[in-house]
Amino acid sequence: MSLNQDWIVAEDAICRISQSRHLRVARFRLSSGQHWCVFGGNGAGKTLFADYLVGRLRSGSGRIHYPGDLDPARDIAVVSFERQQALQSFDQRHDISEYSEAATDAGTTVRALLHPAGQDDEAPSVSGSLINELGLTGILRQGIRSLSSGQMRRAMLAAALLRRPRLLILDEPLESIDRQSRQRITDTITRWQSADNASLVLNRRRAGLVPGMTHMALMQDLSLVSVGAAVALQPRIEEVLPPLPPVPATLPGPVTSHVPEQLPVGQPLIRLQDVSVRFGDHVVLDRLSWTFDPGQHTLIEGPNGCGKSTLLALITGGSHKAYGQSVWLFGRRRGSGESVWEVKSRFGVVSNELHVQYLRGWKVIDVVVSGFFDSVGLYRDAGASEVAAARQWLRAVGLEGLERAGYHEISFGQQRLALLARAMVKQPPVLVLDEPCVGLDDRYRSRILDLIDRIAEGGRTQLLYVSHTTGEAPGCINQWLRFERRSGGTFHVHVTPWSVS
Repeated sequence: MSLNQDWIVAEDAICRISQSRHLRVARFRLSSGQHWCVFGGNGAGKTLFADYLVGRLRSGSGRIHYPGDLDPARDIAVVSFERQQALQSFDQRHDISEYSEAATDAGTTVRALLHPAGQDDEAPSVSGSLINELGLTGILRQGIRSLSSGQMRRAMLAAALLRRPRLLILDEPLESIDRQSRQRITDTITRWQSADNASLVLNRRRAGLVPGMTHMALMQDLSLVSVGAAVALQPRIEEVLPPLPPVPATLPGPVTSHVPEQLPVGQPLIRLQDVSVRFGDHVVLDRLSWTFDPGQHTLIEGPNGCGKSTLLALITGGSHKAYGQSVWLFGRRRGSGESVWEVKSRFGVVSNELHVQYLRGWKVIDVVVSGFFDSVGLYRDAGASEVAAARQWLRAVGLEGLERAGYHEISFGQQRLALLARAMVKQPPVLVLDEPCVGLDDRYRSRILDLIDRIAEGGRTQLLYVSHTTGEAPGCINQWLRFERRSGGTFHVHVTPWSVS
């Protein structure tokens, strides 16, 4: 294979995305030995551009050409948030645990993801080395439904590389993962890069740039605006991230018909005493005790797979593991007669698990209004006051003008913002933010952190904030719950006052 052989050539392409939106690619050439960073803000069109390159979008004009013998279906592997959503949504739809005698269904395991359809590994030494390199050895039998976002990202990267692709497309490979996983992924990617393959990494943040990039493309408003050597274009990336308007001075108030019920005065909102959770032989939470009092805003930290998402599911009604244990919510013990919907009504949630449940068919405004009813989708008529509140919150998160767009048509980061608006329309006593900044560029991250602090200042809502990113916690945080690994592999939870030092 010769160096710098053209693999993809796109010229004068215009792809219709919707009635008023078009992707435009004037000229782009990708060759062997080139490693591209495609940089742009939320909604710039990076994912659509990648879809176009692999043949998933048709252009109304212009052309895309694959010189030589490159076959997109065979030679291009993609690791993206959208692909992760599709895999986990498919697995959730095929969950048969409620029909199983053991009440469990692992679904697609990590091993099956790496070697689909029972295919034998043609190079066991390569497979074993990659699995060890990405820290997957201990979770091969684990179902992908139970993986943390970081574990899923590492598993998808391994599955992609085991296909031996000539072109690897990665959407923010370092997003929403702990420091150790970032290093594993970075090392794996840089070792894989060579003159005989090519890569294209989609980035919206400076902090997500992967070493070894030789070329860069800048995107804005669904168009490639600059292409060239990475060293020349990297200083210009701020040009495609124009500033956003500030957070509104006044946030929307509660809708009269959805005013939250008054909480018991002087009692903890959440109290757990010696709570344990295990799945089979795997201990996730080990005798956890924690109290979340009025006025507290808690940062929850820990490595991928330590149990953060399990903890959140335990208290928000998403897990049956709370029953029979000392889990108290808003002055009432779980399992004492309350319904799951009564529990959910007290929480607003932004999480990866919720994100993957929204499929095609919903308008952005429908997704936000559904927050009043704690449903995934809107299945009842909404009143004028509910729709008005949804519009106000879309304006607050910076999505004004997108209310009639299809939820599946906006970018992953914009979907995340819509979920925050969905969580806040009912003014919940507790707002659960599980990696809320995933998929957001630097300007939106700054805006959302400001918005979260404004929400906390209002006094009606307290925060549970999960993050892997150092320095990303909002300023209102005053309690720190962190998971630390024990020598036996389980995790101990420390609860202390928050200190920025």
